[in-house]
Amino acid sequence: MSSRLFTPIELSGLQLANRVVVAPMCQYSANEGTMSDWHLAHLGQFAMTGPGLIIIEATGVEAVGRITHGCCGLYSDENEAAMKRVISFCKSVGDSKIGIQLGHAGRKASTERPWEGGNALKSDAWQTCAPSAIAFTDGWHTPKALEDDGLARVKQAFVNAAQRAVRMGIEAIEIHGAHGYLLHQFLSPISNQRTDKYGGSLENRMRYPLEIFDAVKAVVPSDMPILVRVSATDWVEGGWDIDQTIKFAKALDAAECAAIHVSSGGNSLAQRIELGYGYQTDLAKKIRDQVKMPVIAVGMITDPMQAETILRTGQADLIALAREFLRDPHWTWRAAKALRSASSVPDQYGRAMSFD
Repeated sequence: MSSRLFTPIELSGLQLANRVVVAPMCQYSANEGTMSDWHLAHLGQFAMTGPGLIIIEATGVEAVGRITHGCCGLYSDENEAAMKRVISFCKSVGDSKIGIQLGHAGRKASTERPWEGGNALKSDAWQTCAPSAIAFTDGWHTPKALEDDGLARVKQAFVNAAQRAVRMGIEAIEIHGAHGYLLHQFLSPISNQRTDKYGGSLENRMRYPLEIFDAVKAVVPSDMPILVRVSATDWVEGGWDIDQTIKFAKALDAAECAAIHVSSGGNSLAQRIELGYGYQTDLAKKIRDQVKMPVIAVGMITDPMQAETILRTGQADLIALAREFLRDPHWTWRAAKALRSASSVPDQYGRAMSFD
């Protein structure tokens, strides 16, 4: 029996050897947005094991777009040089394709690292921005509502970061429109209460994220895949939901988005999520039924047979894992062995992959 998980797939001309994706995972270990040796070791261990695509963690397109002081950025020559070193290292030890998630934290920026509490910074803070001047929650910074100059600045920052990504040798770009960060903030009526062309109706709330997508796509090679990560629902009554996400996904499909990466939540502490294994795959399935582009499922997918089943039952086209790769950096090899499929293994490690 051939494994669907280890069947190649093409994203806008980029050939992936398999359908395993390392989801972007913030490490909070950068200095002024610049990657460190930690990132070399963190990403390099995944590259050795041959997942089809590795997506570098959420990377701020401008300094005020970082979540924390420790978050990666791609807005300076120093950021670019350090990240290029990490990318080159990953390519030297494996054949995975390397992507990057470009984003802006909006009103959820200027916070502590998770292990420091994860709350809004009280010192060394910076002015945050958002669609509307609405704080994420009590005790958090009140963001400045973006006006025309701010909207233009952020859009240009996405363009600049995308151009840097191309220079670094990145092979795919994922635009972060999920988890309560800036582009999700524009989409959701919880955080977007504008009265101009970027607020109110669903068409207006989708406008700025779609403009960002088009601006990025316009400055990268025509065959470079541009993906978008979404939160398919806020899990809050009256917020962003699956029906609106499907309409957004259709608009992205028409704009030649290469794939949509389906997560959920993150825009309100009022969210009520029923967590469980594969708890977001039904959302991925609903979107997949309505679009032509490939769909990436993510969220508490841990077991190779579970991943294979999601693909075989038509819930998604690719499988992204995050925390499971932290627990087991060799997950791709374990999955290949469980599914009796071929996977990229360095000669030095070949003796560990026998099925006998």
